[in-house]
Amino acid sequence: MTSQFKDKVIVVTGGTRGIGFATCSELADKGVVVYACARHDSFQSEISDRVIFHCLDVTDAASCEKLVQDVMAASGHIDGLVADAGITRDALTSKMTGEMFDEVIDVNLKGIFNIVKPVAEVMDQQGGGSIVTVSSIVGEQGNIGQANYAASKAGIIAMTRTWAKEFARKGKQIRVNSVAPGYTLTDMLKSVPPKLLDKFSGQTMLKRLGKPEEIAAAICFLLSDDASYITGTVLDVNGGMCL
Repeated sequence: MTSQFKDKVIVVTGGTRGIGFATCSELADKGVVVYACARHDSFQSEISDRVIFHCLDVTDAASCEKLVQDVMAASGHIDGLVADAGITRDALTSKMTGEMFDEVIDVNLKGIFNIVKPVAEVMDQQGGGSIVTVSSIVGEQGNIGQANYAASKAGIIAMTRTWAKEFARKGKQIRVNSVAPGYTLTDMLKSVPPKLLDKFSGQTMLKRLGKPEEIAAAICFLLSDDASYITGTVLDVNGGMCL
């Protein structure tokens, strides 16, 4: 158990699968009280009793505000937020419907705004806290068939840097950073053909895809006191794909 994390309270959206689940597991191992938030309680396996599931629809601002109220009523403080909830609705632009575009933007971009806003208000009152958003290499480089997803993840990076400036005004110790994973072995990749996955692996310097636990480790670092002088940064975790 890491003493700097012991008894801290951290909210994780998209916390029941993939990167979010891995992050919840690692934080719990470090002694954190974790609120794992998602639309459905679909934990992949048994997890620490330090992890509390909370039903949350990030597209509903009222749901996000209620979550924050409930966490504050139960724990009295929020030390960190991991904004990880996200979806894909892939198609070439010529075949992408307006509904597909809007759904991804509503969850991936507006959803992060909806949860960050009330959490930031609490952190402002506390005088400090750490927020980590989960963007993507696709938000930095673009990708065929993912105009909606790329737009949402690029927007997350822009909001992250804006919030790092806004929330630290008047000396408040509120840090906002983003992790930009490369292609990672989560449920999102299950529908990708093996040949394409092999291609992605070959594009990295390490010649493999990422593991959710590796992204979670980067998130936990940015949440930690070891990153106390880091804000407004996008941490690429992609096996060297951008080199």
